[in-house]
Amino acid sequence: MELSWSTFILEAINFLVLVWILKRFLYKPVLDVIERRKAGIEKIQADARALNAEAEKSQQLYESRLADWSKERQQARDTLQQELEAERARGMNALHLELEQEREKARVVAAARETSALHLAQETALRQAALFATRLLDATAGPETQARLVDLVITDLSQLPAERIEAIRSSYGQTPEVIVTSAAFALDDDQRERLEAAMRELTGLDIPVHFEIDSELLAGVRITVGAWILACNLKDELEGMAVIAHAQ
Repeated sequence: MELSWSTFILEAINFLVLVWILKRFLYKPVLDVIERRKAGIEKIQADARALNAEAEKSQQLYESRLADWSKERQQARDTLQQELEAERARGMNALHLELEQEREKARVVAAARETSALHLAQETALRQAALFATRLLDATAGPETQARLVDLVITDLSQLPAERIEAIRSSYGQTPEVIVTSAAFALDDDQRERLEAAMRELTGLDIPVHFEIDSELLAGVRITVGAWILACNLKDELEGMAVIAHAQ
């Protein structure tokens, strides 16, 4: 079989034409389809990666927000616990203060009762002492006791300082018409003269001295010059004890 170059050339040309036709109408469209499929797959993969990244970001955000919420909840619990503790402490302090005030009130009331009872006992004792002294002096007082009290008055008046004398002279107001001297027992002439001299020296007044008897004085004298009174007798002294007892 002889090789026909013309046939060979035609076959070659046919093959080349076939290859060109295949490449032009079949291979290239297939490549384009493959490229589009590849591009689509890559896009899907890129979208999937983006979605995955977004999901991971959302997951991280959720976890972070969950952690923040848990922290905020713990902080809220701690704050509430602190507030409850502070309120409890304030309540306990108020209760302690109220109890302390009640104890102080009870102590004051008890002290007042004790003081009142003590004052009552003292007053009773002083009243009884004054009553006993009154009965005793009433039974024993006499002219001798009164004479000693008169001597005491005259001695004290002669020893008064000038400022005290000036205060006495300004205390009886308008100039009295008479000096009244009351005594439990009758005074003798010497006692009267000495008292008159002492009173004129004290008052600086030249007015009559009127003497009278007042047996309630028990012993001693009471001298009245206007509004000023000098009491040196057992009755006034005992009443002074009773007044002191009542004041206490």
